[in-house]
Amino acid sequence: MTESVSKMQRVVILGGGTAGWMAAACLSKVYGESLSVTLVESAEIGTVGVGESTIPMINLFNSILGIEEADLIRETEATFKLGIEFIDWTRIGHSYLHPFGAYGMNMEGIGFHHYWLRLAAHEGAKDYGQFNMETLAIRSGRCGPTATDLPQIKLNKAYQFDASLYAAFLRRYSEVRGTVRIEGRVKDVHLNPDSGDVTGLSLEDGRTIEGDLFIDCSGFSALLIGKTLGVPYQDWSQWLPCNRAVVAPCETAGPPAPYTRVTAYEAGWQWRIPLQHRTGNGYVYCDAFAGDDEAAEKLLGRLEGKALAEPRLLKFTAGHRARMWEKNVVSLGLASGFLEPLESTSIYLVQSALARLMALFPRGPVNPGVRTKFNDDMNAEYACIRDFLIAHYKLTEREDTPFWRQCRAMDIPDTLRMRLEVFASEGLLLEFPQDLFKDSSWFSVLMGQGLRPKTYHPLADAMPREEFLNRMAQLRKMIGQRASALPVHSQYIDHLKGGQ
Repeated sequence: MTESVSKMQRVVILGGGTAGWMAAACLSKVYGESLSVTLVESAEIGTVGVGESTIPMINLFNSILGIEEADLIRETEATFKLGIEFIDWTRIGHSYLHPFGAYGMNMEGIGFHHYWLRLAAHEGAKDYGQFNMETLAIRSGRCGPTATDLPQIKLNKAYQFDASLYAAFLRRYSEVRGTVRIEGRVKDVHLNPDSGDVTGLSLEDGRTIEGDLFIDCSGFSALLIGKTLGVPYQDWSQWLPCNRAVVAPCETAGPPAPYTRVTAYEAGWQWRIPLQHRTGNGYVYCDAFAGDDEAAEKLLGRLEGKALAEPRLLKFTAGHRARMWEKNVVSLGLASGFLEPLESTSIYLVQSALARLMALFPRGPVNPGVRTKFNDDMNAEYACIRDFLIAHYKLTEREDTPFWRQCRAMDIPDTLRMRLEVFASEGLLLEFPQDLFKDSSWFSVLMGQGLRPKTYHPLADAMPREEFLNRMAQLRKMIGQRASALPVHSQYIDHLKGGQ
């Protein structure tokens, strides 16, 4: 007879912040009262709290939790995000967009970008952004509902929000559903002498918190996965050399834009994330090419409004833990790894790990095969995102500073080299099982960075010229009309907030 009660009854989350409270919200929603969820955090330690920009996959996470978009907008000072603008990455004075959502529609079984490449090669077309609704909405400062009477053309959007407010929002959500928060700092970690599993956390006040499964959200300190279990860290700084960030909010300067902006500078790049109540800013750089004081001075000098706080310094190494699930400890967020926020993947990677954990959640003692599957999939996903980020640096034409000369000359992983060579020669965008970024994203960045294919898929030539031109014109018109019908971004936010 099967046991009616699972042996995996107690989950202990170490650390709050966005990662910790996302884990608590997910577990408390999915398992309800059948699982004991305890979160241990210290207000004295604080959190990094700079993950303010997201990608559209967050809509799935919020939907699973039952969070309404209007509530999120009100509770987190959120604005909408339709993509990212890259300034001075290819060369100084040049800019391009990486929008969410596809270009046009796939026709005859091949990607739409092949048809645009035909249009460019034989008709002189230059602006592929005309076939992407998010691009047109960004250009006109518009945003609106995802749904449309044209199912094949929908608006893909994410959010720019205050990460600390999002964590607080999820904390309220979780505690209502039974999560118990314990304030305290960990003094000792107890291990089972036979299995090596973590059995409990002793706090400085003398309490011991026992559990069956532990989730390490302790940030860069990685107290459980790193310091206790000794899982090594895979260092990717040879490809992603930025290892510092100075961050500071500033006053808003006009209505918020529905996109994140990243501008390349002498030793790295700077983000601008417009929220309702302020603008988030950060200068990501390599300390081999810029000092910390110099970077802080550069950041403050480039703000669009009055600084609302002194610059805060963050130190990191690009990469991840060799195993993100070790023994009975699953690491999330900064404890599992860090890829610079160039493409806003930090919060997504927490979400992805949680989705995999839910799918593989153990009834009793953890089966080694479950850990292996989780680790293999997460490692592959990190590697795919890594390659996408490296492409931004490698394909630069800039040689004006030592930093950019190093990026342009660096060796790259074989997986990325293959993607670039195939696109350059055939116009094909290879896709791998764990790819987060699909063909439209790769097309945006590779074309934006100046990599032009020599040719395109032969099927794109099968359609007669007049029919081809007519279909392309109709598609461009349809997308343009849909985009122009969207409300102004700030007005849409006010509408969702109920005119408050």
